[in-house]
Amino acid sequence: MILASLFFATMSVCIKYASAHFGTFELVFYRGLIGIAFMAGMCRFQRISLGTAVPMMHVWRSAIGVLSLSAWFYAIAHLPLATAMTLNYMSGVWVAAFLVGGTLVMGRLQDASRQGPIMLTILGGFAGVIMILRPTIEQNQLFAGVIGLLSGIGAALAYMQVAALGRIGEPESRTVFYFSVGTALTGLVCSLYTGFTEWRWPSVVWLLPIGLLAAGGQLCMTLAYSKGATLVVANLQYSGIVFSALYGLFLFGDQIPPIGWAGMVLIIACGIAATALRNRTLVRAPAEEH
Repeated sequence: MILASLFFATMSVCIKYASAHFGTFELVFYRGLIGIAFMAGMCRFQRISLGTAVPMMHVWRSAIGVLSLSAWFYAIAHLPLATAMTLNYMSGVWVAAFLVGGTLVMGRLQDASRQGPIMLTILGGFAGVIMILRPTIEQNQLFAGVIGLLSGIGAALAYMQVAALGRIGEPESRTVFYFSVGTALTGLVCSLYTGFTEWRWPSVVWLLPIGLLAAGGQLCMTLAYSKGATLVVANLQYSGIVFSALYGLFLFGDQIPPIGWAGMVLIIACGIAATALRNRTLVRAPAEEH
């Protein structure tokens, strides 16, 4: 998940440069198109068929993921960037809430109590996000705020669907391939409405790293949610904010105040704590079952 966050943060830097030459939906389309080619090649290399026995699970994952992405873009357009980022990064909190809430509904109180400490690290990591971004919202931005909130909820649902696909044995590369298809189709339809920009050298060069980094980030994220502990992965996802802040500092001259540095330390500490708590749970589990 940390590697996925690094890929996504680096992709965001490329998007920042490319956005001066291409529209948002064009970038979404090219990102998906390159992802399709990359993941199809990986599936072929791994000898994994693109046919799936659970097409509707992929349709749901792609649909909710694309809707979440669209809601996030709307929030970015109508809210301060820090606020839109914070609302989207609430996905980790929503993942924890859905999982703990689900165990309580099913009456598994012991499982919920075990997840409690890790959930606290997620809340602590989110507090670090707030410290770095320091979001604000005006009264006339409430609707956009709700849309931004929905983007985080949608992202959480998409991540949980990724975990569900992993549990039934669906290969990660196939999952990312179908998400790339959904992304490309959405970007294409919207770009046909808004129009395409003429390719010019060297601005077109930015499209390749955007697509490759997006595919690599999706692959690592899918692998993390498929194979790892969902709550720990959701916590480590906050590392993307740290990478983005450091990119802003070194590449764009953004200033990080002391509270921002404190937020980074808090995110890192909570990520380490969540991993340690999970490892301790795994060590104790066999003895408890015995």
